Amino acid sequence: MKQRRRRSNAIYLLLFCFLAFTSRTSTSCRRRTVKHLSTTAAVSTPLESRITPKVIVFSIVSGILTGLVSALVLAFIVRCIVKYMKQTPILKGPVVFSPKITPKSLQGALGNGIQLLGSNPNGKYHKMVLDNGLVVAVKRLGSPEATGSKSVKRMLQKELELLAGLRHRNLMSLRAYVRESHEFSLVYDYMPNGSLEDVMTKVRGRELELGWEVRLRVAVGIVQGLQYLHFRCDHQILHYNLKPTNVMLDSEFEPRLADSALAKIMPKSHTTVSCYSAPESSQSNRYTDKSDIFSFGMILGVLLTGRDPTQPVCVGGASVGSLGQWLKHLQQSGEAREALDKSILGEEVEEDEMLMVLRITIICLSDFPADRPSSDELVHMLTQLHSF
Repeated sequence: MKQRRRRSNAIYLLLFCFLAFTSRTSTSCRRRTVKHLSTTAAVSTPLESRITPKVIVFSIVSGILTGLVSALVLAFIVRCIVKYMKQTPILKGPVVFSPKITPKSLQGALGNGIQLLGSNPNGKYHKMVLDNGLVVAVKRLGSPEATGSKSVKRMLQKELELLAGLRHRNLMSLRAYVRESHEFSLVYDYMPNGSLEDVMTKVRGRELELGWEVRLRVAVGIVQGLQYLHFRCDHQILHYNLKPTNVMLDSEFEPRLADSALAKIMPKSHTTVSCYSAPESSQSNRYTDKSDIFSFGMILGVLLTGRDPTQPVCVGGASVGSLGQWLKHLQQSGEAREALDKSILGEEVEEDEMLMVLRITIICLSDFPADRPSSDELVHMLTQLHSF
């Protein structure tokens, strides 16, 4: 109670001082008016009579509102400044993640010209030799439209920094990248055997023999890479664009996934729907880890049959649709063996393994994502077929 009284007395004292000050000011003004305008009768209402409780309340409320608005505006300005300061700067020149590569050597090699290895709708691959003798693979992304806006550049830069931190035997290691005037250049380890698409093209042309044991090892390596992305990372990473052109093979035919998650931030003109795309990704733009599994199922079908899935499959002169539809048709009709690549059929054990993988392939190619196995389950299924 005493504190309340003290506060009340203090408020009254302040009000009294304020009124006294304004009264003296008003009196002084009236005197000046009389002195200079003696011919005019000065008629005014005493200031004390104009100060009412409503005026006091209005003054207090307006002061509070003004202070509150000023505080909010100041907080908003400070927040914008902090956000701007925390914004990822757009880096220029080489950004290197490997001790074997220096920015100077990388910039010099890019200026000296590079050898084209191959290309796909998402960029071109090149072979490049650094001044220390290290051979690397360079992929150049897109056109000016692909990396033109600052927001896309920042997103791509963050994604590349995330990918550079991934370490797995079945993932392509990003060693460096360079942001040039209109494009990004990604630097990877050089893979002597190129992509799985290159290898399977040679197999179809009888230029290369690829036995079942090697093909199964490739399949296991791919799904182990997916397992790492889906379950072993701090945050789940989806590939978004899994197909043979993005599966690179080292000198021992060990597969490494390339371009993980890059398609997510590329413009639509650089991510085309293909036969490896899951139905839900093209129909409703919905993509999950099970969409990656559908793409893996298509790769399994290629390894089993040796066929090019971009070509329609015909039986008796009539088209039966896609590679996946053909495999399902043969499975249902009891003619699954007809789907296997005849060039690699050998012992009965090998054929039994291939038929088991064919069943796994058909499950992966289910139209419903929930019916497809996870990459975790697939690693267990495939490694049980053979000793790895």
